[in-house]
Amino acid sequence: MYYVKKRLEISAAHYLKLDYDSKCSNLHGHNWIVTVYLKSSELNSNGMIMDFTLIKKDIQQVLDHKVINDILGEINPTAENIAKWIADKLGPKCFKVEVQESENNVAVYEKE
Repeated sequence: MYYVKKRLEISAAHYLKLDYDSKCSNLHGHNWIVTVYLKSSELNSNGMIMDFTLIKKDIQQVLDHKVINDILGEINPTAENIAKWIADKLGPKCFKVEVQESENNVAVYEKE
């Protein structure tokens, strides 16, 4: 089995749609650290699971310096939901995504 890990830094804003009062319902930003994990038993014709540049293009270039709500549409952009959205966007080889929105706040999505 082959594995790759890619770390991305994303500066982006979001606001949460919550059923309780919270300052996070207001537009605010984070310097997100996103780590994606991919695995495959086979490599593509270029000898890779997925090119690191494509991961960056598909995730960082889509989210960086944006309002994440505008990208995710109806999905409430919690760190948990962002992690799953990233995993889905990268496809079946992506089995785990970590989304850190601050030093002490990290959400992880892992496919079973």
